[in-house]
Amino acid sequence: MTLIDSRCRAPSEPGGAAPPRGALDVETVPRDPFTLFDEWFAEARARVAEADAMTLATATHDGAPSARMVLLKAADPRGFTFYTNYESRKGRELEENPRGALVLYWSALRRQVRIEGEVQRITVAESDAYFASRDPRSQLSAAVSPQSRPIASLAALEASARALAASHPDGPVPRPSHWGGFRLVPLTIEFWQGGADRLHDRIAFSRSSNGWAIERLAP
Repeated sequence: MTLIDSRCRAPSEPGGAAPPRGALDVETVPRDPFTLFDEWFAEARARVAEADAMTLATATHDGAPSARMVLLKAADPRGFTFYTNYESRKGRELEENPRGALVLYWSALRRQVRIEGEVQRITVAESDAYFASRDPRSQLSAAVSPQSRPIASLAALEASARALAASHPDGPVPRPSHWGGFRLVPLTIEFWQGGADRLHDRIAFSRSSNGWAIERLAP
């Protein structure tokens, strides 16, 4: 068993010295969490590799959890959008239990955003538009991969991709019906910012009938 001494963390990890920045204040943060998210995400994209990578947690109808990394493709007042195979494990779990949680963590900034809410499929038109914008190789892999299911070999999957490409020599690969987008509509959004002596900033937004309620949480 490997033991990790929490006293030996790198400065960019939780528990190390926080970079200088203003504290999160319930009275002065934007009233809309998407405004604050846009500010944080813009800084993360400028300073962090793969700032759009996020953990997506789902669960079966009886509560068995699973988690994996996905890419954030859109964030606006409607919610947070990602794309996947609808027949994958996460896709099947979201169909039977349409609730999810997201975590984005930017170590270099000592910032984290946690999001929880309801998940719904985006429109066919939205999925078509995004699929058409993808690199042709990504289109092929999405079309032929039975994501999360056993396959005979990688070579067999590559052969399927080549065959599909050969069948569309003069045009784009159409989006398969089993692939598209989900949008997580947040009920809560929490912003965490590392602080000195482990006295971290935590501000939580909770959706209510009157908009967003804001409160400070203990670190």
